[in-house]
Amino acid sequence: MILPLWAFVLIVLFAGVTFASHFLFPSVRWFFRKRAERVIARVNTRLARPIEPFKLARRYDMIQRLIYDPTVTQAIVDHARANNVPENVAFEKAKSYAREIVPGFSAIAYFSVGMRLARYLSNSLYRVRIATYPRQELAELDPNATIVFIMNHRSNMDYVLVTYLVSRAGTLSYAVGEWARVWPLSGLIRMLGAYFIRRRSRGDLYRGVLARYVQMATDAGVTQAMFPEGGLSVTGAVKPPKLGLLNYIVSNYRPGGRDVIFIPVALNYDRVIEDRFLINADKRGNRRFRPPTLTVVRAVGVHLWARITGRFDGFGTASVGFGHPLELSLFLKDRGPLDGDPTSLVAEELMARVRQVVPVLSVPLVARLLLRHDALTQASLLGHMTACLDALRSREMPLPQRPAAQLLDEALLRLSDRGLIAVTPDRILVTDTGRDVLAYYANSIAHHFDETPMQVLSAPVLSKSVT
Repeated sequence: MILPLWAFVLIVLFAGVTFASHFLFPSVRWFFRKRAERVIARVNTRLARPIEPFKLARRYDMIQRLIYDPTVTQAIVDHARANNVPENVAFEKAKSYAREIVPGFSAIAYFSVGMRLARYLSNSLYRVRIATYPRQELAELDPNATIVFIMNHRSNMDYVLVTYLVSRAGTLSYAVGEWARVWPLSGLIRMLGAYFIRRRSRGDLYRGVLARYVQMATDAGVTQAMFPEGGLSVTGAVKPPKLGLLNYIVSNYRPGGRDVIFIPVALNYDRVIEDRFLINADKRGNRRFRPPTLTVVRAVGVHLWARITGRFDGFGTASVGFGHPLELSLFLKDRGPLDGDPTSLVAEELMARVRQVVPVLSVPLVARLLLRHDALTQASLLGHMTACLDALRSREMPLPQRPAAQLLDEALLRLSDRGLIAVTPDRILVTDTGRDVLAYYANSIAHHFDETPMQVLSAPVLSKSVT
């Protein structure tokens, strides 16, 4: 009997698959697992807070642990009853949510790819500065407490910048919005330890799964970073907090358990890469500011050409201020049941501490002065700028260290190169296209002067005619 060719091919394929699944794949997994363990052991020796075992667990195991958690199980039962569906259907829905949320952290990807990329992007695009850093307080933090960085959200560079600056302290786990759920970016983000959230979801089952994951990570001591504003600021100002993720942590805290320490972090930039997209989103009244692909490609091409020709000298300063830590155990201990909702109190206090350490940079300060004073000369603008810096310095605000004249020259050059101002021998004027952009930057520091953030106008307005 002659064996048909197709049958022979199938037998060879089955034999190959069997060999690979029993011998090759386990060997490959063993090789990479051993390599990852060596990387983790080496990295942990230089981290202030070693990588938590929770983050190192297999993603499949974490998904199983999450969906079989008693709290999630009860949420599945409640969802099935409320929607009149079988419990197995509700279970599969919860499982899909868990797969969507749970990251698959890779130490090799985080330190070999993520850290190097974060360091390169931060230093190649900006002059990075730390404005405030309460060194003594941060050094004395409880080593067993869970650290949660609470940040204002100015740019998508925030993820990169803060990750780079705290790289010696430990690994961060971010809550990332739906914008990042695109292949292949989603896979890389999961390997870097971030977890996805649906900001617009109102389903109880989804919120139950998400809440339990956040609580499990917090109980396990995972260092996290959150943006309580709920998204990028489209006006430039620090927005009021949303309580979702914070509430999951605060409501789960029990006295005597692992403490949670919130560290306020404030970011500010001389140039936010997405500024015009954010301003246009504010004008339209919606948060859909995803730029067209062609626009992104063109912008990247222009940027690369500027680098190649040596005309790119950076986007100015990116500055980060670290505020005074808030220990949840002490904060709640000092407040009684009549003081109000604990989560609201924590959120208000944290955002107040964030606002306090928002760095004052040259471009936002010059933008504020140009919008509040008509037809300034460069000399009078320098006088106003020096007076502002002196007043802020007396209140121990986070300020740049360079001389005021140098800061002014650099800010005027950057603004004029973008066509936002016109510098003449007699005066400095804001152009038609400049008013909205200058208002956006001025809003980032308006709270330092007890001012109401300026509104972005629906149509450009010329402050003075340029002749």
